[in-house]
Amino acid sequence: MESVAPLDCAGRRRSLATLSSFHQGRPPRNKGLRYPPDPPTVEKIIGVMCAAGDDPDGLRLRGVIVVLWRAGLRISEALAVAETDLDGDRGAVIVRAGKGGRRREVGMDRWAFEQLRPSLELRTQLPVGPLFCVLHGPDARRSVRACTDPRAAATCRRGGRGPAPVRAPPTPASARG
Repeated sequence: MESVAPLDCAGRRRSLATLSSFHQGRPPRNKGLRYPPDPPTVEKIIGVMCAAGDDPDGLRLRGVIVVLWRAGLRISEALAVAETDLDGDRGAVIVRAGKGGRRREVGMDRWAFEQLRPSLELRTQLPVGPLFCVLHGPDARRSVRACTDPRAAATCRRGGRGPAPVRAPPTPASARG
């Protein structure tokens, strides 16, 4: 009896390598190989931070790099950090929803908080939200539509909810009591 080559949904012949039985009984080519971690050097990280620039996007990028590097956060944890989660006096960052949905507190040194300060000053001019919010383009709070009327631009940027509320800069944890 002749074996018929498998066909895909368009009627073309399928490669035998796409079948689960093709590699059966053979060890993977990378079995036993170890790939050691290769983190970037301090000089490379500082170089990227310097190359980011002093515009709002560069300040945000430097802030993200500092929090990822010095606090050791995962990217999803860093993007979810709010201003109230930072405590510069104690050198702590609260991670509200870490891996497995767990809450934890991590340390960050004074140098990192000094590097984060310009990003925090920029943040006071933006609407309430996460520390590293989207600066340009749509996000969860803004619609994709473009505003053409300059008088309605603030309302459009906030998704039709009116102008952004005026707010005071965040108070340090030591002053909260």
